[in-house]
Amino acid sequence: MGALLQTEYLRLVAADPPRGLAYVRLGRALHNLIEAGQLRPGQALPSERDLATQLGLSRVTVRRALAGLVRAGLLDQRHGAGTFVAERIQRSFSRLTSFTDDLRERGVDPHSRFLERSVGETTPEESMALNLSPGSAVVRLHRVRFGGQAPLAVERTLVPLALLPDPSTVVDSLYEALQPLGHRPVRALQRLRAVALDAHTARILQLPEGSPGLQIERRAFLADGRVVESTRSFYRGDAYDFVAELHGD
Repeated sequence: MGALLQTEYLRLVAADPPRGLAYVRLGRALHNLIEAGQLRPGQALPSERDLATQLGLSRVTVRRALAGLVRAGLLDQRHGAGTFVAERIQRSFSRLTSFTDDLRERGVDPHSRFLERSVGETTPEESMALNLSPGSAVVRLHRVRFGGQAPLAVERTLVPLALLPDPSTVVDSLYEALQPLGHRPVRALQRLRAVALDAHTARILQLPEGSPGLQIERRAFLADGRVVESTRSFYRGDAYDFVAELHGD
C-alpha cells in the first residue's frame, strides 16, 4: 500500500508543484486510490508516523489529511486500532428494508439525531403524498442518520398519526416502531436522483456545499393500500452505493 500511495502522491506533486498544499495533495492521493478500488473497504492504513516517513511529510500534515477524509466519510479512525478505509454501504432497490436494517446487516452501528419530532396538521402537499384528507394529523420526523460516528443521511418523514399514535416510540428505526402496531409496510415506491447538496444539508453531513449526494423519495404502503410513510432523504454520495438485481424477460 505504501508504494501505491507514494506513487500517487508524487504524481500529484509533479502535476501541481508550486501551489498545492501537502495535506491537500495527500488527501487527494488517498481519495483517488479509494475511488479506484486500490484501497479496499476495511483495509488498514499505515500509522501516521510511517506515512510521514514514507512520504517525507510531517506528522501534522499527515494527521490533517487523514482528518479531512474521516470527516468526508472515506476513512474510519478506531481508538487503539488505527485508521481504516471506510466500508461503503450498499442498499438494495429490490428489498424493502430500513436504514437501520441495512447498517446492522453490515455490522455498522446505526443511530439517529432528531432535529424535529412533532405532530401537526397536513399541508395540501402532504395530504396528497399520504392520500389523507386536508388537515389530517401527521407525525413529522426530521433526522440525521449515523453509521458509527459518521453522518450518512438527512431524512424528513411523514407518517399518519392514526398509524403511529406515539412518535416517541421511534428511536432509531421507524419500521421497528410500526411493527408491533401491525403497520410495517409491505411495499414501496422509490425514486433516486443525483443532486448537489445545498449548504444546509452539506453542513449537517459535514461536507462542502455542492458535494455530490443522492436524493431518495419513498412512499411505503400497507397491505390494504394505505400510505404509511412518505420520506425524502439525502444521502452522502461518497458513502453509498445503491444496487438492484435485474432479470431478463
